[in-house]
Amino acid sequence: MSFVITPPAVVSVPVVGTTARFPVNRVYCVGRNYEEHAKEMGFTGREPPFFFLKPADAVVVVNAGETGSIPYPSLTKNLHHEIELVVAVGTGGKNIRAADAHKHIYGYAVGLDMTRRDLQGEMKKQGRPWEIGKAYDHSAPIGPITPVAQAGDAANAEIYLQVDGKDRQRSTVSKLIWNIGEIFEHLSAAWELQPGDLIYTGTPEGVAAVVSGNTMVGGVAGLETLTVKVL
Repeated sequence: MSFVITPPAVVSVPVVGTTARFPVNRVYCVGRNYEEHAKEMGFTGREPPFFFLKPADAVVVVNAGETGSIPYPSLTKNLHHEIELVVAVGTGGKNIRAADAHKHIYGYAVGLDMTRRDLQGEMKKQGRPWEIGKAYDHSAPIGPITPVAQAGDAANAEIYLQVDGKDRQRSTVSKLIWNIGEIFEHLSAAWELQPGDLIYTGTPEGVAAVVSGNTMVGGVAGLETLTVKVL
């Protein structure tokens, strides 16, 4: 088969314990999925889950033990960090029951949902889509994927983010409003999940701005740490 232009390279994430890599299909994100973060964003309670997507080429892969980098993005003066547990989908499906979600999970990783908060906020005020605040280039850093069997109890693990050595976000994954099984159930009712999909499950409270020169270190207990510097 020939193409009129060169096809883009497959985005892939390293996998702990193997030289094989995880190819990325879609990147789904869950909005306001920790209660305290929902409150700091002006919302309360267990609202129905909602989702947005980032393009696969927004993923910035950071190898274990290395410091990745992202450029400070254009158009914004208020770039926020959001540390998240990422679920890697190994087996796809439609209308997956929460109780069966574990059968579809390949592994877990630490990710950052970087956000141009001022642009997102302006779009919200105008009632317009806010992809410009979320789905831009380099907006989805991720560390290596740890297969389920090696990941421990990710659903109850500590999650944290430090900026230049100081705590910004610290919580536990058990505080998700919609847990991992429920995320699969709601998400797969709207889209047929595919092998290679990544699900950013939400961020705890403490989101705040970073500037050029800051180094973010994020982690979920049992997984490889993610370190990213803003250039």
